[in-house]
Amino acid sequence: MAAAAGPPRPYKLPESVLVVIHTPALEVLLIRRTGGEGHWQSVTGSKDALDEPFAETARREVAEETSMDTQAPGCLLTDWALENVYDIWPQWLHRYAPGVVRNRERVFGLRVPAGTPVVLSPREHDAYEWLPWQQAADRCFSASNAEACLLLPRFLHLG
Repeated sequence: MAAAAGPPRPYKLPESVLVVIHTPALEVLLIRRTGGEGHWQSVTGSKDALDEPFAETARREVAEETSMDTQAPGCLLTDWALENVYDIWPQWLHRYAPGVVRNRERVFGLRVPAGTPVVLSPREHDAYEWLPWQQAADRCFSASNAEACLLLPRFLHLG
């Protein structure tokens, strides 16, 4: 007999965060997605509920993907008050409810002390690298992520 399948996974919500994690010297943390594509990116993730504040989504996703505590000493999470709206890639549409084709992404920055340890979630990411902000932008597979890295110097005044 085949094992019974678990309950169906709920659809992802088309509202997410992008968190550019950086040091005071503007070194940006990039993490590589598992799955063979070699996509380098900042921390990203969807809301768990429509009423979940974006800042809470950012805190949760940072913890899940890097094991960092956004409220640890020397850390500062800032909402850049920027949003990207983009088409969901066709290969990922099955994760969303039928008819959902666009995602709204809120951008945050997270300043962390140099040397902050990174512990990746192995089911999502298999490598990480700290790069100067311009090099990080060049490495990102997503145009909106690259743009966020390039905007980093403009948002330092928020800290």
